[in-house]
Amino acid sequence: MGMILSVKDLSFSYGARKALDRVSFEMNPGEILCVMGPNGSGKSTLIDCVLGIHKPDSGTLLLDGKEVQAYKRQEIARHAAYVPQNHSVTFPYTVREAVMMGRTAYLPAFGAPGAKDEQLAEEAMDRVGISQLADRPYGSISGGELRLVLLARALCQQTPLILMDEPTAHLDYRNELKFLELVSSLSKEDGISILIATHAPDQAFFFESTGCNVSALFLQKGVVASKGRPGEIITESCLEGIYGIRAKILESDGEKTILLQKSL
Repeated sequence: MGMILSVKDLSFSYGARKALDRVSFEMNPGEILCVMGPNGSGKSTLIDCVLGIHKPDSGTLLLDGKEVQAYKRQEIARHAAYVPQNHSVTFPYTVREAVMMGRTAYLPAFGAPGAKDEQLAEEAMDRVGISQLADRPYGSISGGELRLVLLARALCQQTPLILMDEPTAHLDYRNELKFLELVSSLSKEDGISILIATHAPDQAFFFESTGCNVSALFLQKGVVASKGRPGEIITESCLEGIYGIRAKILESDGEKTILLQKSL
């Protein structure tokens, strides 16, 4: 199997403001890519370009070997699923119905889900451990449970790539760890490629410690400032240059963690 995602010299602007400037990287099957950087560095814009929401000013963006802009929107949804940071519940769906929405990309206009779609939804809920919530109203569950529902919906799409925008924001430690463990498992056991925009470089260290094929990429003002293996590029000097902070990287039993010390 070839590259899941190939981005070369990608640039995009909001009017006169350049949000992405000649960004390049590639993703292999089963790889996790942690995209990091300060607020406004271009992380969410990059995801929107991959999803076909934004049309790049220049450069190439290949999804499963085909230019993203050559796909219809429904076709993109068969190649890349999306787990958003924020999600508002506007209709009284059950959790099962919300997860089954991942099958929309495969249904004809006004088509109804069939037995296969229902089975895939059940399997996705079981995979992330929320089967007991299936009949609960979607709007009545906790924030941690909601993130798992969104992940199950993405799995129900059966795409080789899942894009995640700050998926652990506002979660407590247990739910964050549970979510990261699931992401690690999906990468290693299911061979799903996962691009995760995150403010927490520690998460890249976590994926590395669990044996995932993981890379890190830092964006700064729309430019790739650094990319490579987390253990190689996430350094104290890198954190100072990217975020303007003083931090110590501690290592114990082969696992690294970041101790924040001072903003500069």
